[in-house]
Amino acid sequence: MFEMSDRAQTLRDQLLRFMEERVYPNEAVYRSQHAAQASPWQSPPIMEELKAAARDAGLWNLFLPHQEAEVYGGAGLSNLDYAPLCEIMGRSLIAPEVFNCNAPDTGNMETLFLYGSEAQKDQWLRPLLAGAIRSCFSMTEPDVASSDATNIRCSIVRDGDHYVVNGRKWWSSGGNDERCKLAIVMGKTDPDAPKHRQQSMILVPLDTPGVRIERHLTVFGYMHAPHGHADIVYDNVRVPAENMLLGEGRGFEIAQGRLGPGRIHHCMRLIGLAERSLEALCARAVEREAFGRPLAEQGGLRQEIAQARCAIEQARLLTLKAAAMMDTVGNKAARREIAMIKVVAPQMACDVIDRAIQVHGGAGVCQDHFLAEAFAKARSLRLADGPDEVHCEAIAKLELKPYRTVQPVVSAAE
Repeated sequence: MFEMSDRAQTLRDQLLRFMEERVYPNEAVYRSQHAAQASPWQSPPIMEELKAAARDAGLWNLFLPHQEAEVYGGAGLSNLDYAPLCEIMGRSLIAPEVFNCNAPDTGNMETLFLYGSEAQKDQWLRPLLAGAIRSCFSMTEPDVASSDATNIRCSIVRDGDHYVVNGRKWWSSGGNDERCKLAIVMGKTDPDAPKHRQQSMILVPLDTPGVRIERHLTVFGYMHAPHGHADIVYDNVRVPAENMLLGEGRGFEIAQGRLGPGRIHHCMRLIGLAERSLEALCARAVEREAFGRPLAEQGGLRQEIAQARCAIEQARLLTLKAAAMMDTVGNKAARREIAMIKVVAPQMACDVIDRAIQVHGGAGVCQDHFLAEAFAKARSLRLADGPDEVHCEAIAKLELKPYRTVQPVVSAAE
């Protein structure tokens, strides 16, 4: 039903080989180099080596699903073709960056490609696509319920040839990285405009006076360095008026264009992470013995393995359906399927990884395995790009809409 193109199949074969030959063997190298560095926010040298190798292999910028993006170095694959490739990258916590397919840069590059001016593309999109810099996305705020983005208080006020930005943003993922040079900031330009025309997005270079990283935020104790999650204060930050994206009052329009692909990319990667976790579970269950028998022969573990396989396959099929709809009918028409997979995939990954942790016992919750950090990542994605409850609300509204528009039937007797 969901067939890959010949080109995507070739890329998949190349990607699988690259992961086996280059990525998996260097995960431990990455960790050891990172631990030895003076600053946790520096990228280990092995990452640049792997990025160069991926670029030379043609496994670079596979995420951008626009044929015209090839001018900027994008692969021009469809969402459906990209889905299995993104899943493979998601198996390793370091792999997405190796191929320049890591969040939030992919979403920011998509945003700049779709909504940026030519000057903005030249200044920011090209170096991002080259992997020369990194970026963050400043939308969520600590003082309001940001699941309802109309609550955002950060102000963006026009002052002559500049805009002045004031506010505090947190969970600006990637903002701690020493290579992070740009923030896309969402704030209010007109509090008196209609509800969804009050907000705008603006490009803020992180070296602008008044930008201050207050602290890094941990995820269940993990720093996620060198990437990190920044708590940023924008204090009277002045940026040129030409840094405005698309125009004042277009923030929600941009957000919807950005978050659809970003959400499904998270889900694609999580399926790969869950698949690798199930493999680790099965290997451990067969090789580890307790009470005179392999773990695989005890209790209801085989039932859990079967349930995990079913859950992964269900999530994969829903992801592929959403990707195919994005390609054929557009992101807006696919919004229900995107919302559905954003609910299903993180919960599925949490469940599968949790089962794998349980089978590994104490080893599963320490640094000897990838599982603990994988769980932290999967659990946080039940909140990122909108919490489960918001997506469920959107799904329910779409389900109920046809019934609310049906006119009541009048009987002949009446």
